[in-house]
Amino acid sequence: MSLRYKTDWILFATVLVMVSFGVIVLYSASSIMARLDPRFGSSWHFVIRQLGWVVVAVTAMMALKKTNYGKFNDPSVAFTAIGVVLCLLVLVYVVDQHHRWLRLGGPIGVQPSELSKPALVVFLAFFVTWRGRAINHPRHTLIPAALAVGLVIFCVVVPDLGTAAVLGATSLVVFFVAGLQWRYCFIVAGIALLGLVVSIFVEPYRLARVVKFFDPEFQTVAKFDPQGHIKARMEETLRARDTNYQLEQSQIALGAGGPIGLGLMNGKQKLLYLPEAHTDFIYAVVGEELGLTGSVGVLLGFAVIFWRGLRASFRMGDDFGRYLALGVTVVVVVQGLINMSVVLGMMPTKGIPLPMISYGGSSLLSTLALLGMLMNVSEHAG
Repeated sequence: MSLRYKTDWILFATVLVMVSFGVIVLYSASSIMARLDPRFGSSWHFVIRQLGWVVVAVTAMMALKKTNYGKFNDPSVAFTAIGVVLCLLVLVYVVDQHHRWLRLGGPIGVQPSELSKPALVVFLAFFVTWRGRAINHPRHTLIPAALAVGLVIFCVVVPDLGTAAVLGATSLVVFFVAGLQWRYCFIVAGIALLGLVVSIFVEPYRLARVVKFFDPEFQTVAKFDPQGHIKARMEETLRARDTNYQLEQSQIALGAGGPIGLGLMNGKQKLLYLPEAHTDFIYAVVGEELGLTGSVGVLLGFAVIFWRGLRASFRMGDDFGRYLALGVTVVVVVQGLINMSVVLGMMPTKGIPLPMISYGGSSLLSTLALLGMLMNVSEHAG
C-alpha cells in the first residue's frame, strides 16, 4: 500500500493548521513591538525568523514521518541521543550565563532543553521495551533508569523548570503504563515533589512567583515565617518583583476578548502592556483577539493530538511503538496544557512556550520532530 494511503490525515492536517495559525497570530502579537524596537526595525522580524524555522521543522517532521519508527528501537540510537543531549546541557551551562542557549552564529541558537524532549521520549520507549516484564527490578531497571532520566531532568531544571516538569511527567506516565508498581510510582512522585520544592526555593524569582500566586498579601506565609526570611529571600533579585504582572495583564486580555474577540490585529494588551506576548503568553493574544472561540479552537487542536496519539498507542502491535506514541502525546499535550493554564491564571507564572503557536525555533523543531514520529507510529497502527 502506498504511503499516501496510510497517512493519518487528521493528525497531519491538525498539525499544519496549528503551525500556520501560529505564524498568523505571531505576526499580530509581535508586529508592533518589532517595529518600535530599533534592534529589529521591521514588523515582520519575528515572523520571518519563525518561517525559517518552520521550513526546518517541517522538513524534520516529514523525514521522521517517512523513517520507520522501528529504527529508533536500537540501543545505539537511544543511548546516543540521550548522551548527546546530556553533553549539550552541560556545555550550555558553561558557555551561556543563563544556561539556556547554544549560539550557532549571529542571532541563531538552539535550546538543548528543547532537544531533550525527543531524545528522552525515544530513550524511554526503548528502555521500557527492552526491560519488558523486568520493569520493576530495582537493580537492573529502576536504578539505571533513575540515573539516566534523573540526570537529564536535573540538567534541564537549572535553566527551565517548566520543561523539567514536562519531562518528569512523561517519564512517570510511560513507566506507569509499562507496569511500574504503585509503590515505586509514589516513591518517584515523592522524590519529584521534593526536587520541585528545592528548585523553587533555590531561585528567588521562582519562589516569588509561587508565593505571590497563592498568597499575594503574605498573610499565610507570615504565620509560618514571622521573621520574614521567605520574603527576604524573594527580594534578593529584581526578577522577583511584580511577578503577577504578566498574569494580571493576561487576564485583562482574556476578559476583553469575550466570546468572539476584538478581531485579529485589534488587541490592546500586546501594545507593550503584556510582556512576552509573542512567546509564553501568546495564548492571551489569541483570547483577546479571537475570543473564547479562538481559545477553544487551540484547545481542540491539542485534543485532536491527544486523541490520535492515544489511538495510535492503543492500536500498536509492538511495545516500542506503543510507548513512543504515548511519550510523544504526553510531552506535547502536557506542555500545551501547562502554558494555557498559566495564561488562564490556573497556575503560577512559568516560562514555557505554547507548542506550535509561540515564537521559538527550538520549541517548534522539537515539537514537529516529536509529531513526525507520532505520525509514523499512527500510520503503522492502522
